[in-house]
Amino acid sequence: MTAYSRVFDAVFPPPSEASQPTPKATPVLGSGGFEGFSEAALHIDWNTQDNATEHIQWERAWHIATTFLSLPSEALPPTASDDDDDADRPDGKWRKHCTQEVKAAIKYLVSPDSQGASIRRHRQEHSLLHWYFEEAGLRHFVQYVRPQILKRVEKGNFAQAIPSLVTYLERARSIYLYRLQVHVYPLCSGHSDEHQRVFMSKMTSLCTYSLPQQRINDILREFLRQRAEAALEVQTKLAKKEQQDMGEHTRIVLWKLQENGLGGSRLQKILAEVMSDILSKYVRRTYAGEWNSQSSVTTKLRYWVENRFARFIVEVMSILSTTDTEGTEITLSDVERWQEIAINRLGVLRTEELFDVIVAWKRDSKGAVEDLKRYVTNTAARTHLTNSFSEILGRRLLQPAAATTAILQVYISIIRAFAILDPRGVLLDRVARPVRRYLRDRDDTVAIVVSSLLADSKDASPDPNLLSELAEEMDNNDDVSGRENDDADLDFDDMEWMPDPVDAGPDYKNSKRLDVIGSLISLFETKDIFVKEFQQILGERLLRSEQNFEKEIRVLELLKVRFGEASLQACEVMLRDIQDSRRVDTVVRHDQHLAMSERGRPYAEVHARILSHLFWPSLHDESFSVPPEISAIQARYEKGFETLKQSRKLTWLNALGQVTVHLEFQDRSLTEVVQTWQASVIYAFQDDDADGMTDDGQPVTKTVTQLVSELSMSESYVRNGLTFWVGKLVLSPSSSSPDTYHVLETLPSSAQRTASGSATTLLTAAAAADAATSAPAPAVRSEEEIMREKMEVFWQFVVGMLTNQGAMPLTRIVMMLKVVVPGGFPFGNEELKQFLEGRVREGRLEVVGGSYRIKA
Repeated sequence: MTAYSRVFDAVFPPPSEASQPTPKATPVLGSGGFEGFSEAALHIDWNTQDNATEHIQWERAWHIATTFLSLPSEALPPTASDDDDDADRPDGKWRKHCTQEVKAAIKYLVSPDSQGASIRRHRQEHSLLHWYFEEAGLRHFVQYVRPQILKRVEKGNFAQAIPSLVTYLERARSIYLYRLQVHVYPLCSGHSDEHQRVFMSKMTSLCTYSLPQQRINDILREFLRQRAEAALEVQTKLAKKEQQDMGEHTRIVLWKLQENGLGGSRLQKILAEVMSDILSKYVRRTYAGEWNSQSSVTTKLRYWVENRFARFIVEVMSILSTTDTEGTEITLSDVERWQEIAINRLGVLRTEELFDVIVAWKRDSKGAVEDLKRYVTNTAARTHLTNSFSEILGRRLLQPAAATTAILQVYISIIRAFAILDPRGVLLDRVARPVRRYLRDRDDTVAIVVSSLLADSKDASPDPNLLSELAEEMDNNDDVSGRENDDADLDFDDMEWMPDPVDAGPDYKNSKRLDVIGSLISLFETKDIFVKEFQQILGERLLRSEQNFEKEIRVLELLKVRFGEASLQACEVMLRDIQDSRRVDTVVRHDQHLAMSERGRPYAEVHARILSHLFWPSLHDESFSVPPEISAIQARYEKGFETLKQSRKLTWLNALGQVTVHLEFQDRSLTEVVQTWQASVIYAFQDDDADGMTDDGQPVTKTVTQLVSELSMSESYVRNGLTFWVGKLVLSPSSSSPDTYHVLETLPSSAQRTASGSATTLLTAAAAADAATSAPAPAVRSEEEIMREKMEVFWQFVVGMLTNQGAMPLTRIVMMLKVVVPGGFPFGNEELKQFLEGRVREGRLEVVGGSYRIKA
C-alpha cells in the first residue's frame, strides 16, 4: 500500500478496513492466543529461526502494539472536565494502562537493539511511529478533530474563535503525545527527542494544510488586529490592569498557536499586514485635522513608532520566531524604516487634506504643510502630490459654480503654502498651471484683481467680491519699484546660484522670493487686457473719490515696472489731470469770485475736475438740464477756465457729477450726497414759496412725462431719480396714478403707520427703492455698453440686408457687414450671434432653418 493510498483511505475509508491488526490466531504457529507472550519469547536467534518465524512474531508484536496505541473512533472531549470522565485516567480509553506484554511488543518494534526493528529499519511501512502518525493524524485528526475545529472557526466570533481553536488543538496534541511520550519514546534508546520533533513537525504540517487556510487567516488577522489596537490604544484607551491582562492572554494564545502549527512565517505575514493597516489607521485617527503650527506631529509619530509600535512587534516576533524563519530579529534599522513608513503615511494623509488645508490657510493651517514638507523628499512623492492635488482642484475648485473671488483666494493661499513646501517653486509651477489657465477664461478675473489692488485694506466692511488679502499684500509690499532680474541665470556675481531642479519643467522660471501680486498680474499673456481694465477702474475711482490717491499711485508704479511706462502713459495723464484740477479749480473760483454772490449770499459751491478726454476711457455723457443757479455758475466757471487756458475749451459732463443736497421739510431735514440727475429731479419739485406746497396748500406733484420734458432728461434717468427719493421717504407715488409723485412734507406717526395699511405699503416701497438705488452709478462706460451702442449702428445695416435679400445665415451676415460697413466690421461671429439672439427674444427677428429674417 502506497503512502497516497493510506492518506486517501484515512479520509475516505473502504467498506472493509484494510489496516486491521494481526489476528490472534496465527496459522503458521498454530497458536490460539497471546498468553505467555513475553520479551523472552520475542527474542529470536536469527541464526536458528527462519524468516517465516520472525515474520510471524513481528506481526504478533505489531498487532499488540497497534491495538494498544489505536485511538477511539470518536471526537476528543473539549476539556479534561467534560463528560468523558476517563479522558485523563491512566486506565481510560484515551490514556490506557500499559502491560508488560504491550511494553515488550513496543520495544521489539522500535528498539534499535531489536532484530525485527533492525531488519526493517529502512522500510517505512513497518515503522510503528509512522503508523501512529497515520492513526493519529491521517485518521483520527482528519475524521474527528478537523470537523470540530471547523465548527469553531465558522461561528464568526473572532474574539472567541482563536482561543477556542487553540484550546482544542492543545487538547488533541496532548492526547496524541501522551501515548508516545509515556509508552513509545522511552523504548527508543536515546532517540526520543528526534522522534518527537519529527512527529510534531508532521502534525504541524497536517494542521497547517488540512484546515481552511483562508478562513483561518481571516480569524487570525482579526484576532491580531483587535489585540494590537487594544495594546497600542488606537481606538480606546484601556486601564493599566486591563491592558496587562489582555497582553498576557495574547502572549499565551500566540505561544499555543506557534506550538500547534498556526504560527511561524504564516502568522508573521499576517502580522505584517495587520500592523501596516494599524499604522495607517493610527495616523488618520490621531493626526487628521491637526494642522496648527509649529507642528510637532512628526516628532510624536516617531516616538510612538519607536516606543509602542516597534515594541509590540518585537514582543510578538519573539514568540513567532522559529529555526526556519531566518532574519526575523528586529534591528534599529527596522525601527527607522517603520518611522519613515509612518511619515509617508502621514504624507499621504496630508496630501488628501491639502486642499482643505489651503482653504483654511487664514486659520493657521501651516503645520500641515510643514508635515508634508518631510514627505516630498523624492520624485515619486512629489509627482503623487502634484497629480493628486491637481485632480482635487479640478473637481472641487475649477467649476462654473465657484466664484472668481473664491478661486483667486485659493490661488493666493496655494502660492503661500507651496512657497513653504518647495521654495524652489517647481511644485507650484505644476499645480498652478490649470488654475492660471482657468482664471484667464473668466471674464471678471482682471476686474477683481485690479479692484482688489486698489481696495482699502483698513475698510471695516470690505466688499465680499474683492480680495482684502490682496489689498493687504499691496500695503505691505514695500518693493514696488524693484523687479527680479529676468536674466537671473546670467548673473555671474550671484554666489548663491543653484541649477534648476531635475524635475523642473522646460519653461520653469526660478523665483527668489514670494510674489503674490506678481503672480496675479502675470496671469495674462498680453498686457493690453490688464492695462485696459486698470484704466477703466482707475478712471472710476478718480472721478468718485476725494482722497489723495496714494494707493493708486503705488499700483501704477508697480504696473509701470511690470509693463513699461509707455503702456500706462494714459493712466499717468489721468492722475495728473486730477492733481492739476485742484490747482486750476482754486484759481478759477478765486478769479471769478464764485465764493460769494454780489448780494453777499453764498453761491452753490461748484468744483470741477478737468479731464483730457483723449486719454480717458469712454465716459457717460448724457445731457440734461441742471437748475438755473448751477447753470449760471457753470457759465462763469467756463469763462474763467478759458481765460486761464486760452487754447482749451471746457465741456461739462453733468451726468458724472455728485451733489450734496440739503432738504428742509415741515417735520424734518435731510442731507444726502447724490448723483446730479437725482438732484435735478428733486429740484424740479421745489416751489417758488420754498415751502414745498402749492397755492392751494397741496404738496407739489409731478408726473414722469412732465419731468422728462422739463429736464430734457431720458426717462430711465428720471425714473432712477424718482425711485431714489422714494427710498429716502422724500417722494411718494400716487395710489391712483403710478407715474405721479408728490412730496412728503410730513411722515406718518407710529400710530398712523399701525392703523393705516397705506403707510405700511409706503415704507415697504421706500425700503425696496432704497435698496434698488443704493449702488452709485458708474462714471466709466463698460465694454458691454460700448459694444451695445456700436451694435445699434450695425443693426440698421442688418435690417437693410434682411429686408432687401431675405433670410440669411449668420456667416453670410458677418461677411456682408465686413463688406458694406465703412472701416470694416470689428466684431466676430459670437458677438454678432449674441446680439441677434437678443433681437430674437425681443420679437424683432426670427430664426428659420438656421437663417435670420425680419419677423412679420
